[in-house]
Amino acid sequence: MSEVIIHDDENFERALKRFKKKCEKAGILSDLRKHRHYEKPSERRKRKLNTAMRKNRRTRRV
Repeated sequence: MSEVIIHDDENFERALKRFKKKCEKAGILSDLRKHRHYEKPSERRKRKLNTAMRKNRRTRRV
């Protein structure tokens, strides 16, 4: 659970920016997107294989 304490002299935009950064660091949004719908085990393996192949292609070029 991410929590941000807003100080008296701090504006809302700055606190919101800190909250978003904290959520991104904790991986809350990526976890939410991952659990949005059920993924069959075969689909999960296929997706992981595709990402590994894409990452491998990227590293091989450099």
